[in-house]
Amino acid sequence: MTATHSNLRIALISLLAALGMLGLAFAAVPLYRVFCQVTGFGGTTQRAEAAPTAEQVRALNGRTINVRFDGNVRGLGWEFHPVAQVMKVKIGEQNIAYFRATNLGATASTGSATFNVSPSLSGGYFAKIQCFCFNEQTLAAGQTVDMPVVFYVDPAILDDPDVKDIDEITLSYTFFPVEHPTAPPAIRSTGKADIARNVPGQ
Repeated sequence: MTATHSNLRIALISLLAALGMLGLAFAAVPLYRVFCQVTGFGGTTQRAEAAPTAEQVRALNGRTINVRFDGNVRGLGWEFHPVAQVMKVKIGEQNIAYFRATNLGATASTGSATFNVSPSLSGGYFAKIQCFCFNEQTLAAGQTVDMPVVFYVDPAILDDPDVKDIDEITLSYTFFPVEHPTAPPAIRSTGKADIARNVPGQ
């Protein structure tokens, strides 16, 4: 093999290695997100289709837990906070909580919410069925909306020795600006984001 061929081979290997590393870098974020969603790592909540049945909830003999809510904004001209700061909920029962957002700016703007749960180990047992955080949210200038999250605390939390004795979970959201928003979600004329209403007590 000549020196030229050897240099070309080394250059090709280096190029392939660089492309591979670039691909891994792009894949790392979604893979990490999937890992967190599956395991609840770092306080990442779970997504669910439906809450346990009424019979399953009754079998828990009314076990309850406090859920505290927190709202923050970073780099976005909005005011954002929970409508109720604390809810006492039955473990396994479907609930709905609202966060109120107001666009303080003179033009429409779009935000996307990140979230986490603490204690972090409880994230694997906090399940959201529907949430404003699943999509970007666009508010007109001066507009105020109540953004809902439908959730339940998985009864499996009672079987985990590391978290079965906790009496409070904190669900926290932070809104960040979206520079290139997709189509905005539907907003009801009542000022509440469009969401299912099959929640006990609603």
